[in-house]
Amino acid sequence: MEDSQQAWQRVDTYFDELLVTEDDVLAATRAAGRRTTMPRAEVSPGQGKLLALLCRIAGARRVLEFGTLAGYSTLWLARAVGPGGHVTSLELEEGNAAIARENLGRAGVADRVEILVGPAAHSAQQLVDAGTEPYDLVFIDADKPSNPLYLQASLALTRPGAVIVIDNVVREGRVTDANSSDARVHGVRTVIADIAAHPGLEATAVQTVGVKGWDGFVLVRRTDA
Repeated sequence: MEDSQQAWQRVDTYFDELLVTEDDVLAATRAAGRRTTMPRAEVSPGQGKLLALLCRIAGARRVLEFGTLAGYSTLWLARAVGPGGHVTSLELEEGNAAIARENLGRAGVADRVEILVGPAAHSAQQLVDAGTEPYDLVFIDADKPSNPLYLQASLALTRPGAVIVIDNVVREGRVTDANSSDARVHGVRTVIADIAAHPGLEATAVQTVGVKGWDGFVLVRRTDA
């Protein structure tokens, strides 16, 4: 009997072939992720399509992304917001940003994407200080220990009705270990606790398996009720 990972990958392939249209530009962008500082860390094709669908369902025209790498998820989001939309993506490394700009230019969406280079918390604070127009959807997929900071920045840069997605929260089940020595686990646990304690947020978490292994994401909606 095949092991779980092989089965998950086989099922992902089945659904992707039927439901996810990854054209040559998306495929090339995903492949370019191997040249970044975190090879193969980008979302899967199915997860990219999910982000695009969430964007369209929410009617999002302005998107904020924490973590760019080669721009794979950025491209899905840029296509989803459409020609009149805008994506701001925050990336720590200039080398990664350069790869992403190349990919986004090839895709013909560079005019609707701005990549800010530097520590994401600092870049986000600059957006707050500048009085940036609120975002409709936020995708948090950067360094996990900083998740609580990214949530606070997201709340300062959105308004009621906005959607926030936080990726990689299951961590192969380690999220339940309160005694973990992994700062990434603590970053996830803290941000989940912050969401749960916030009266203006409603949220759920979804576990996922597939080509990215066993993980999951948190889906948050601002209510400010």
